[in-house]
Amino acid sequence: MTTDALMMIGTRKGLWLARSDETRGQWTLDGPHFLMNEVIACAIDARGGSTRLLVGAMSSHFGPQVFRSDDLGTTWEETPNGAIRFPEDTGAALAQVWQLAPGPGHEPDVVYAGTEPSALFRSTDRGETFEMVRALWDHPHRTEWGAGFGGQAIHTILPHTNDAARITVAMSTGGIYQTEDSGDSWHPANVGIKAYFYPDPWPEFGQCVHKVARHPSLPDRMFIQNHHGVYRTDDGGKQWASIADGLPSDFGFPIVVDPNDPDTVYVFPLVADGERIPPGGMPRVWRSRDAGASWEEMSKGLPEDGFYAGVMRDAMTADNAETTGLYFGSRDGCVYASNDAGESWRQIAQHLPDVKCVRVAVLP
Repeated sequence: MTTDALMMIGTRKGLWLARSDETRGQWTLDGPHFLMNEVIACAIDARGGSTRLLVGAMSSHFGPQVFRSDDLGTTWEETPNGAIRFPEDTGAALAQVWQLAPGPGHEPDVVYAGTEPSALFRSTDRGETFEMVRALWDHPHRTEWGAGFGGQAIHTILPHTNDAARITVAMSTGGIYQTEDSGDSWHPANVGIKAYFYPDPWPEFGQCVHKVARHPSLPDRMFIQNHHGVYRTDDGGKQWASIADGLPSDFGFPIVVDPNDPDTVYVFPLVADGERIPPGGMPRVWRSRDAGASWEEMSKGLPEDGFYAGVMRDAMTADNAETTGLYFGSRDGCVYASNDAGESWRQIAQHLPDVKCVRVAVLP
C-alpha cells in the first residue's frame, strides 16, 4: 500500500505507524518502534516541502529523548545528550516530553516542545535542538502551578496562525497562558473557566485544562475541554463561555476542531473525574456544527456496550484531507478511524498498549 496518509500511534510501550492510500479506508500497521518507551508526544511536520516525524519518547533506562525521521519512520535519529535540556541554574531536569508542535507555516524550521516540569522549549532546526523560553519558566506564578493526576506539564502549544509573536499554552494545573511578544512576557488567560475544586472557583490561574484546540483559519476562536467544563472563546482567550449544554457530561480529555470548518468541533465525554469511563460503557464522539450551540452523537460503527476505556488528551485528532478524517485511540489499545468527518467509524487496531497520542496527516 502506498503511503498517501500516515498515522502515528504513541503508546505506553512504543510507537506504531499506520499507512493508507488516499481513501483512508484501509490501514496497515508496522511497529513497534521504540519498544518499551512511553510515547506521549508525536508530530507530523510537512512544512517546507518535506515531511519530518517527531517523537518524544521516555525510556526507563536512558530517560527522555526527542527522535526524528525524514523517511517516514524507516530510520530514526536522535540528538546526542538529549535535544531538550534544562539550564543548570533552574535546578530542574527533563522528566517527559508532553507535546511537540510545529510552528506556523511561515516559520518552517520552528518547532515547540512542552515538557514536565511545565516549561516551553523552542527549536529553530526542526526539532534537533531546543532552547527554553525562559520568561515562562521565570513567571512569578510558576511556584503555585500544581500537578494534575498525570503530572505537572505543558500539554498544549498553539502558535497563532497569522502572528508568530502570539502563542497560547496550557498546563495541568495552571491553566492557560499567552504571549503577544514572542515569549518575552506571559499572562494568564482563564477568565470564565471554572475551577470548582478551589474555594474561589474563578481564580486568575490554576485551572486544570485538559486540552485546547484552535482553528487554523479563525485563530482567535479556540475551544477547551476542561476538568469538568467545555468552553469557547472568539476573542483569542480574553473571555471564555461554556458550551457544555447538550453533552452527556462536561468531563473528558480531548477536543478537536475540524480543519475544514471553524464551526465544527468534537469531544469524547467521560462520566466524571471519579468515573473515567464513557457513559453507559458506550464510546461516543460528540460533534457540534454550530461552535457548541448544539451537539450530536456520532456512533455508527462504534461498540454498543462493554467499553470502559478512556481517550486521553492527545489521543483524538483530525487529518488535513478535503473530507475530514477523525481518529481516536483508547487506553485499552484500540484505534478507530472515520474518513467521513465522524459519520461512521471502523476499528483499525486492537490490543495495542495504552494509547497516549494519535497524529494523522495526508502527505503532500
